[in-house]
Amino acid sequence: MRAFSGARCGGRDEVYVAAVALKGPAQLLFSLNLWDLQHFMPQDPESIWLAAAALSHTKIPGAILVRKLSKLPLRKCWFVGFTKEDVDVHTFNHTWETHLLVGSHDCRHYTQGLVEHLTGQKDILDHLRPNNL
Repeated sequence: MRAFSGARCGGRDEVYVAAVALKGPAQLLFSLNLWDLQHFMPQDPESIWLAAAALSHTKIPGAILVRKLSKLPLRKCWFVGFTKEDVDVHTFNHTWETHLLVGSHDCRHYTQGLVEHLTGQKDILDHLRPNNL
């Protein structure tokens, strides 16, 4: 899951959430339906040790990536609201603990926290889940 800002409206940015494909061993675990992994981002997503760490519920070094998109994804992308006044995504990213723990502190939790920080909305992913998330 990723959260990102789009166009501006009345001085506030639009906020979107998108589901993106997994890479490496995490994709294998997801395909086995062992966990609902929801696209976390380890520092090394191609590591063979990643699957073992996820299975044993071990912390995995993670990374917060910031990218510019030329356009919004056409599928699995949802508008979730507008930013609050004077909110800064960099402040949130600076304070976010970057270890990953599948099911406890992963990309879903990051997305939930970031959307709440940006818009004030809580548990936004729970509202998106019935709609093919």
